[in-house]
Amino acid sequence: NYGITRGWVAHHQADIWRQSAPVGNYFGSPAYACWPMGGPWLSHHLWERWLFGGDIEFLRDRAWPLMKGAAEFCLDFLIEDERGFLVTNPSTSPEHRFVLPDGSTASVSMASTMDMALIRDLFSSCIETADILGVDRDFRDELKSALDRLYPAPLGDNGELLEWFRDFKSSDPHHRHIAHLYALHPGNHITKYGTPKLFEAARKTLELRGDGGTGWSLAWKVNFWARMGDGDRAYSLMKKLMNLVDSKVTNIAEGGGLYPNMFDAHPPFQIDGNFGVTAGIAEMLLQSHAHEIELLPALPKIWSEGCVSGLRARTGYEVDINWDNGRMIEAVILTDFPQTCRVRYGDKVAEFDAQPGEAIRIDGALQLIPGN
Repeated sequence: NYGITRGWVAHHQADIWRQSAPVGNYFGSPAYACWPMGGPWLSHHLWERWLFGGDIEFLRDRAWPLMKGAAEFCLDFLIEDERGFLVTNPSTSPEHRFVLPDGSTASVSMASTMDMALIRDLFSSCIETADILGVDRDFRDELKSALDRLYPAPLGDNGELLEWFRDFKSSDPHHRHIAHLYALHPGNHITKYGTPKLFEAARKTLELRGDGGTGWSLAWKVNFWARMGDGDRAYSLMKKLMNLVDSKVTNIAEGGGLYPNMFDAHPPFQIDGNFGVTAGIAEMLLQSHAHEIELLPALPKIWSEGCVSGLRARTGYEVDINWDNGRMIEAVILTDFPQTCRVRYGDKVAEFDAQPGEAIRIDGALQLIPGN
């Protein structure tokens, strides 16, 4: 029986005319054309805007209706597998293919790891939003029930996070996309202290995939390794992204780096890498996705001394940091509204009472600096 699906859906490359069907003039390869996860992806940005800014009117009037609609579609799109898990089907992992037993390749299966990570992220943020706004209790309970039944992140024999629901052989082991690490970045369901086993599985995945890629792919890897806390690896990828590429190059495989005009190299051109690497630099200096402010989480050795000011942290913080000889000297934290501020630096963790207009000044031991 086919019923009416609630909510809204968009594949990638939705345009100003609100085209939401698969792209490719209706005959594009499902490896890139079949991706109905635009709703969860875009909803993440709405939720992040709330987390960084704390604008309750934006959350209630603009973000929530869109987030709810995206979640409604996902609820109706999910089906139950033979073990009782909720899965997406059909499902793809963007632009990548796997090898079938007969040696042919395919791109469509079910429950790709990216699909499940996107939906887990969306349902979690919607549940929290409903609590914050005090609305839609029945819908919140529906999401909570579904969240508990989502297909779990699968691990391979080598300890890596799998890209598909089973251990298919990759058609390109060093493929530029690493979509299955969405829960590491930009999501937050894989963290060092919260999910250590999955965190190490993500590290193994990054090692297996390698350091190749076009400009935007390298920017993703800068962010991934920053979340891993490996500043030197992130820095090496950042340098690789800065390689000069001839603007006449048309082969994607040769497209990693920057064109002479400093645009990100991915023939013919994609600006993702330009924006993405700046995000990666910020992630090397400050992270706040794990419900705490982590200072200098992935500082490369070459940046032995320096300072940064005006970095934004979730939930409504502004942070300045000074460091010398690879060690933090001072951090200044300002908040937009009263809250408890949890701060991490290395293996040290401290909590402070944060009040608007009152700067929290701390040293490398996370002690308040006299005169604060």
